[in-house]
Amino acid sequence: METHCGYCAQKGGCLLLPDLACWKDYQPNGQAPISSTDKQIAPQTHPDGTVEPYSPPRRLTTDEIPQIVNDFRLAARNAIEAGFDGVEIHGAHGYLIEQFMKDSANDRTDEYGGSLENRCRFALEIVEAVVKEIGADRVGIRLSPFADYMDCWDSNPEALGFYMVKSLNKYNILYCHMVEPRMSIVEGRRQIPHRLLPMRKAFNGTFIAAGGYDREEGNKVIAEGYADLVAYGRLFLANPDLPKRFELNAPLNQYDRTTFYTSDPVVGYTDYPFLESSV
Repeated sequence: METHCGYCAQKGGCLLLPDLACWKDYQPNGQAPISSTDKQIAPQTHPDGTVEPYSPPRRLTTDEIPQIVNDFRLAARNAIEAGFDGVEIHGAHGYLIEQFMKDSANDRTDEYGGSLENRCRFALEIVEAVVKEIGADRVGIRLSPFADYMDCWDSNPEALGFYMVKSLNKYNILYCHMVEPRMSIVEGRRQIPHRLLPMRKAFNGTFIAAGGYDREEGNKVIAEGYADLVAYGRLFLANPDLPKRFELNAPLNQYDRTTFYTSDPVVGYTDYPFLESSV
């Protein structure tokens, strides 16, 4: 679905800025946000405690999908022309691409639904288009096969993740950035850590793991060959000098989850302190 951040395919709500929910009211001419389905997700509770319903999405027709793929291609070209070194295709966390990949959200009966191969077709068509446009060495992708966001989950996340990385090898992209299963929202659901190893072994490029890592565990999985790189999100948000703190093994600022995904441009984003210059 089109939003301020491109295709924020939360079927009506934006993961980045929930208070700017992507209702049809925010869409051009009040049209429904696009998705793999026309199923409506359940109302969501925001960090401030408010409960918000979401607009029903509009199922993309088969004829429309090539235009969406082309939009991703154009976006990649625009990024390079703007001076970026490369792009990361967002195929995670309930966004549009993942809505096609996961069987909880994709109830299609055409060539983009049903089998695992069909559900991954849209994602791989986007990868192919972007690679042809800007080169494989400028392309990465983020995947979260184990995640469960906005009613978007898969009944066999291991098979989904493995199929995707094997398929990505065809395009020789620079990296695959994958989220650990413990990032699942529902308590106790598929929260067994370090289940990305089969995907890491199957992928030919650089493999990046993310999801709840601290300094010690990040160093450990790199040393063991579990990943080539480790990505940090919440710790980096709260510690703008995180590499320096890790180098010195210095104390970390604690992040405030209540400030996540709010529209305030300062609180919780640019107000965390750096280390003292004397450290």
